[in-house]
Amino acid sequence: WMVTDIPEAKDASLGNEIVPYESPQPTAGIHRFVFVLFKQTVKQTIYAPGWRQNFNSRDFAAYYSFGPPVAAVYFNCQRENGCGGRRYRPGSGWL
Repeated sequence: WMVTDIPEAKDASLGNEIVPYESPQPTAGIHRFVFVLFKQTVKQTIYAPGWRQNFNSRDFAAYYSFGPPVAAVYFNCQRENGCGGRRYRPGSGWL
């Protein structure tokens, strides 16, 4: 998911969606999904990256002169009845 030109103190729905959101659908194991927020210093045309696999947010931010991230959040996702990876058992921690 990539949104640009989000007005300050507003939500992403008011920005310009460059790449649409795709819900997580891991085939196996646990996958981490990361949302990173960069502050744009100037309004500029930003093009969707031509690749998804091995996307490098640091290189992308440098190309458009974003500077360091101002916020980030992540979540882990695992396919129901998935196999592989560590699993979380409530009350017991990670297995």
